[in-house]
Amino acid sequence: MSDKRILLIDDDHDLADLLSAYLSANHFTVDCCFDGQSGLKKAFSHEYDLILLDVMMPKLNGFEVLKALGSQFKTPVLMLTAKGDNNDRVLGLELGADDYLAKPFHHQELLARINAILRRIAITKEHQGEQTQEQLLQANGIVLNHATRQVTCQENLLELTSTEYHVLTLLMQQQGNIVSKEVLSEQVLGRKLAMFDRSIDVHVSNIRRKILPFSQEEKIKTVRGAGYIFLPGESQ
Repeated sequence: MSDKRILLIDDDHDLADLLSAYLSANHFTVDCCFDGQSGLKKAFSHEYDLILLDVMMPKLNGFEVLKALGSQFKTPVLMLTAKGDNNDRVLGLELGADDYLAKPFHHQELLARINAILRRIAITKEHQGEQTQEQLLQANGIVLNHATRQVTCQENLLELTSTEYHVLTLLMQQQGNIVSKEVLSEQVLGRKLAMFDRSIDVHVSNIRRKILPFSQEEKIKTVRGAGYIFLPGESQ
């Protein structure tokens, strides 16, 4: 099996050398760019399995890179943020990052985050093939197609990130039932929910925002202190 390809965009040359050596030892091929502009060009000109993206960089910062990649860019992005800067984390997720990791971090934690994202992608690809009725999730005007990984609302295509897709899948599979943030974090992000971690909240907010132009009807209800419910709709 060929190595997975990772693009690391970070202006810290020493960190890039360390991460390249560590990830290479764990069967990843790593390309490095040291500013946002060259990183963006590399992301568009080569195929990668995942992008590691720092926030503070010359020429283009991480947020500007995310904006330039756009909602249709399908390669998952793991943001590298400053420790304790919750605003950076939230903004990164709102702009389409799949997850974040605060610096300084342990190499094993980074590897765990990378593998969790890649496992989600692999599970999705396993479902892609000949379409059957079981590969369609339908409720409350939303249709989720596992065969193509397309999601529509009232027949309008929703551009979801990989993480948003998996959050919505889990909520729709449990439609009508409360799904806790702890369960969402463990099953989607591959980690236990940490105190003050707003990642799941931001992903749900992004899904709602993307649905809103096509339907004013509430699809995902927040149950304070408990989690979220995907509402089946009156026709269910």
